[in-house]
Amino acid sequence: MNSFEIRATWSLASLFALRMLGLFMILPVFALYGQDLAGATPTLIGLAIGAYGLTQALLQIPFGLLSDRIGRKPVIVAGLLIFLVGSLVAAEAETIYGVIAGRTLQGAGAIASAVMALLADLTRDDQRAKAMAMVGASIGMSFALALIAGPVLSGWFQLEGLFIFTAILAGFGVALTLWVVPTPDERRVLRDTRPMADHLSDVLKNPSLLRLDFGVFSLHMVLTAMFVVMPGWLLHQAGVDKDHHWMVYLPILFLSFVLMLPLMIVAEKARKIKQVFMLGVALLGLSLMALSQWHTNLWSIALGLFVFFWGFNLLEALLPSLVSKIAAPGYKGTSMGVYSTCQFLGAFTGGAGGGWLLGHYGDSAVYVVGATVISIWFLFALSMKQPPYLQSVTLPLQDEGELDAGVWVTRLMGVTGVEEAVVVKEERAAYLKVDNARLDREQLMRLSHQPSLQSQAEPA
Repeated sequence: MNSFEIRATWSLASLFALRMLGLFMILPVFALYGQDLAGATPTLIGLAIGAYGLTQALLQIPFGLLSDRIGRKPVIVAGLLIFLVGSLVAAEAETIYGVIAGRTLQGAGAIASAVMALLADLTRDDQRAKAMAMVGASIGMSFALALIAGPVLSGWFQLEGLFIFTAILAGFGVALTLWVVPTPDERRVLRDTRPMADHLSDVLKNPSLLRLDFGVFSLHMVLTAMFVVMPGWLLHQAGVDKDHHWMVYLPILFLSFVLMLPLMIVAEKARKIKQVFMLGVALLGLSLMALSQWHTNLWSIALGLFVFFWGFNLLEALLPSLVSKIAAPGYKGTSMGVYSTCQFLGAFTGGAGGGWLLGHYGDSAVYVVGATVISIWFLFALSMKQPPYLQSVTLPLQDEGELDAGVWVTRLMGVTGVEEAVVVKEERAAYLKVDNARLDREQLMRLSHQPSLQSQAEPA
């Protein structure tokens, strides 16, 4: 990466992290602090926790499409301001309904698609995958930080102060967008990085992608539902003061991340993705069932949480990789758009459904139902085939005359190791799936040095 791309990547990764930190910090504390709000019930507390997911799911793709028309930065700033207003509404709320309204507004500032589109505008084809991986890593770090910062900040400033802090984070995000994030020379609508309406029906007909969409829905459903109950267990069953819950989460998250890494290496290097994936789903289901039965002391809860986050971290890393591997060339943007929508719908369902189950059937029922959903996912995943170990490559095409897509596809498919090729005349670009182990790079380079083609490879 050059200095311009480094600046663009770290600033957008920081922007993403600030916003997600504000959304996630409520997870480990609201089930306890929300009980003091007028009108609070378990169902409404759960709805407040997950409300952001519904508006986030509904608006992220429209916000991305709007950014194609009026520009990335105006949409991002508007989304952050909506998030800021939602945080202040929640901070000033004296009833549970006010917090639900605030959380709904927070989610309505759905800038994820616009941020990723801006990142694509600011990075070269051969550096884009690396930049997007850094943004993805920032989301994981913000989640871990939220589980630690949420209990600490709420202990110092109560729930009102926590929401005010999220508003301040949104303000920092606006400043970062206006004065640090570079402004692109042009907006590029790339099918491999942006959802495309004309691809939607094809993506929704792909059973392999739908299986992954159901998986991420289930994953974030059980994660959000878990936090409807877990803070109360740590306080009342484990005897951990609510200001010190971070002391439980921190070592568990660290150890689960460390033990996840060898499995990721096995999945990618030994080409055992399906086996490792199934292990992750099994860990998730077993942990939820164990927690539903054994949650009367700190050690049983901590062990269950560790197994849960071991499986969760593993699946959170594997699922996007699988979407990238399975999506057809040029369809990755749309596939990831549907995937993200299902993720946020899962968060909404987990919050609202978990609160309803807690109010009507008790705390253990939340985990029993969660384990049942994960068991269904496990059965669906059994029929998953070992995914092809192909990488995505984007080649910009420079042709002085009328671009002949058929000719270019024939040329590209003649390169050893190129398994799939799609040429989009409007974008003057080719989207490829290649087998890196077989790819004849010299042959591809010779082709790329022809006067009508200059290329840069982008690993998925």
